[in-house]
Formats: sequence, C-alpha cells, structure tokens
Amino acid sequence: MKKGNPYGTHRVISPKGVLPQPADVIDNTMEIYDNEVLIDVKTLNIDSASFTEIERRSEGDVEKIKETMLGIVAKAGKHKNPWTGSGGMLIGTVKEVGPAYVGDIKVGDKIATLVSLSLTPLVIEEILAVRPDIDQVDIKGQAILFQSGIYAKLPEDMAEGLALSALDVAGAPAQTAKLVRPGNKVLVIGGGGKSGLMCLYEAKKRAGVTGQVICMAHSEKSFKRAKDLGFADDYFAADATDAVGVYDKIMELTDGELCDIVINCVNIDNTEMASILATKDEGLVYFFSMATSFTKAALGAEGVGKDVNMIIGNGYTKGHAAITLQELREHEGLRNLFQEMYA
Repeated sequence: MKKGNPYGTHRVISPKGVLPQPADVIDNTMEIYDNEVLIDVKTLNIDSASFTEIERRSEGDVEKIKETMLGIVAKAGKHKNPWTGSGGMLIGTVKEVGPAYVGDIKVGDKIATLVSLSLTPLVIEEILAVRPDIDQVDIKGQAILFQSGIYAKLPEDMAEGLALSALDVAGAPAQTAKLVRPGNKVLVIGGGGKSGLMCLYEAKKRAGVTGQVICMAHSEKSFKRAKDLGFADDYFAADATDAVGVYDKIMELTDGELCDIVINCVNIDNTEMASILATKDEGLVYFFSMATSFTKAALGAEGVGKDVNMIIGNGYTKGHAAITLQELREHEGLRNLFQEMYA
C-alpha cells in the first residue's frame, strides 16, 4: 500500500507544491493510501454561500443543480465551488481504514467530516436527492479523509440530519463562545439563519445580563424565527449590504457606543462594510461568512478610518463539535427548530 502525506499532498495533481484545498485538481481515486480513511457517503451538506451561488446559476432547477455539482467533482476531484472557493462537509460510514492511520476511527463508524469538501477527494456515482431549502444533497458515492482531517462520530441521541445541520456550522458558535465576554455588546448579522441562531444563543450565554445581544435578520421569516427563540435583547430587519443603514440602526440601539463584537453569518457578497461600521474602534469583527472578501474588508476598514480587529471564519476551533451539539441538548426550542427545518 502506498504511503500518504498527513496533509494529503500526495493527492494533488495541479498545481504541484500546494495543499489539497487551494489545488485546482486532486486525485479522487478511491484506493486508499496507508494513512487514509475511505467513507461511504450518505449526504453532502454544501456550505450556504456555495449552494446559494450554484442555485442562482442553475436558476433554481434541481436537475441543473445536479449537473453543476457533478461537473465540479468531475473536473476537480472534489466539490470546490469555482465561484466561491468553498465546499461544505459530509456524513457517511467508514468503509476502510489504512494500517498507518492514527486515531480511534473504525470500520462501520458513522461520522461527519469537519474538513471542507473543497479539499476532500470525492466521487459522486449518483445524486439521489437535492434539498435546496437546507443545502443538503443525498448521494451514492465515496470520499477520502486524510490523517490530518478532523471528524466527529455522529451522536446516538439525535438524528443524523440534525447533527449534520449543526456540525456544518460548528466553528461559528464555538468561536463565539471564545470571543464573547460578560458585558459585551454583540451584533449577529444573519441572526435568523442556521449559524446565526447558534451564535446568538452562545453570545447571550456569554455576554450575560450586563451585555447586549442584537439580532439582525433579513427576511420576515428569519426575523420571526429568531425573535420566537428569544436569544437576543434587540431585533431588527435590514439589508446587510446597506452599510450606512445598519450603522445608523446600531448607533440608535447602543446609544452611540457601537458593538464590541460583530459576527457576520450571511451568505451574500458586499456585507463587509456593514459589519465594520457597526463595530467600535478596537472592537472585533468575526467574518464567518464564506462570501467575505478579504480585500473589501481590509481596504474598506482603512478607507473609513476604522481600527478594528478582523477574524476570518476558521471553521475549526478546539471543541467546536462538542460545543455545538451541546447547544442542541441544552435548549429544547433550538433543537426542535433544527429538527423541523434541517433534519
């Protein structure tokens, strides 16, 4: 059996010398190297920005969505959206474990990969179902997990779809738990969405009674969804691309102080400046959105003279799977909503 690099560089076809994520094409042969894991895939959870763009280009036609996804994998050997650069994650059953693989994984385990599909060798034999409302696609296919790839064993106390929907955004609430301190003023942009609701819950828990958590949603449906759960102190609906409008509203709600922390969970372009303007000087913006442009954020902050710290939404932080699943266990309303919408 061939020896593999822990980071999967042995799978890179072009360009040579890069890691699998930035690579244009990787080898998706499903014969494993000595330190890889082979997975029979059940469901792909495409990240929100990626699925939104695929759906838009397919004009909402499910058959065109299938064609687009199959084309992406056929060309790249992985599901890396050519327009957003992002992927998603998957759930499946372990079929084979390489003899040199180090970990507690074994054949038959049901797992969710916590690394992006944009770096995961993938073969789609058939797309069985597309669920546009929740960005999930059931397939017949296989995938490879590298030695460095993180994963979570699916919990026995909740449905697979429920766990998948939460684990897909595990980085956001876990980072929120790390960042928010008692007394902080926190704005969650996109607070009515999947990652936004989990961030609101965690922000309120961490900011406490002396803090202020503000939920900004876009549609009436997402606004009502968030308000019914009651995780925030203030709620408003606005267009996240309207930077000045958002700034004015946050000035009003915070009595001119602005926010210590702004968490951006939206899946559309051009929301960087709303996030930056809503943040006080020396405050922090956490861009979880995969639609974020580093250039727009960096040059935009400079252009308006804002001295803010900006964090790119790393989908991994220590304990993120445990923190996220625990939220569903702690709050019955949140769990029921996720069960109804995503499972």
